[in-house]
Amino acid sequence: MTIEVEAGEAIGSEVDLRPSPTILIGGACIIGLISALALPWPVAIASTMLGTLMIAGADVDARTFLLPNLITFGALIGGIVAAALLDTTQSWGAAVQATARAVCVAGALALFRGGYGWIRNTEGLGLGDVKLAGAIGAWLPLEAIPLCFGIATGGALVTVLLARLSGQTVLRTTRIPFGAFLCPALWIVFFANNVTP
Repeated sequence: MTIEVEAGEAIGSEVDLRPSPTILIGGACIIGLISALALPWPVAIASTMLGTLMIAGADVDARTFLLPNLITFGALIGGIVAAALLDTTQSWGAAVQATARAVCVAGALALFRGGYGWIRNTEGLGLGDVKLAGAIGAWLPLEAIPLCFGIATGGALVTVLLARLSGQTVLRTTRIPFGAFLCPALWIVFFANNVTP
């Protein structure tokens, strides 16, 4: 998981929290194209926005073990706004439900983070991951949220196994940028949940 300070604080030296322009632009173009080909236009726009934010988040977290507030809160607010705009029959109800899911999912992960810290006397999950969990709640229906966390956790486990098999030392204290797995998992589940059969 990630050990994190608030975005903008330095750990020893200045930390660059900007995503790579090449990765961001290239990824956004690919996600935009996939979304435009597979989703109705309002959902395709939301998918492209979410995907672009998640590419930025994954890139920054993979390099720095930090998820900037601009990305996590942008995704959270974007999810609530998208819920209202995409549900034309009950816009306010959809926004309220998205907000409630966001609070519940972020709260559950905050409890997990606090419980782990209390039992182990060390931080095992960063605050950025908790904030990103709020975005997951805002963007995904309740039944899809466990799948998102399952994909992210599975990806992290496979990465650790591959690192071990390649001879790298992986200890119980080895840091893993969990946000780098949560970000793509959120977009994948949102996209898959909105593709019409």
